[in-house]
Amino acid sequence: MDFSTVMSGQDQLKVQMQVDSLNKTLAEGKGLNQSLGKDDFLKLLLTQLQYQDPTKPMEDKEFIAQMAQFSSLEQMNNLSQQFVSVKNTLGRNAAYDLIGRQVDILQGDQKIHGTVEAVSGKDYPQLLVNGTYYDYDSVETVSNKEASR
Repeated sequence: MDFSTVMSGQDQLKVQMQVDSLNKTLAEGKGLNQSLGKDDFLKLLLTQLQYQDPTKPMEDKEFIAQMAQFSSLEQMNNLSQQFVSVKNTLGRNAAYDLIGRQVDILQGDQKIHGTVEAVSGKDYPQLLVNGTYYDYDSVETVSNKEASR
């Protein structure tokens, strides 16, 4: 059985098309400021396996190391999603704690003062102050209801 260690013209064209596609995606900004995701990692691994030299296959150690990297990437993605969930929950709880309290809200150049009457929204809480909803992030100061101005 005879194996060629040189890629055929068709294989070279196929790889070049994949490289061009990846470069186009990066140039469009999808990947400029982002790290590779698990789908990108799997595509690279499969391409590497598909076009490896049959006379010098990937060593077990290399393959295990890459699978360990993939597993770490998966766990980091899971942690990131859990951190976002915890952040959203803490933000909601902090917004609920403002019900009945006096707040100053910065809305453009205008400062609105009033009592938080209600909170709505899940991931991006909104506070009802003086009959209007404002973003929780626009709260500038908080004080007790009985505090005088």
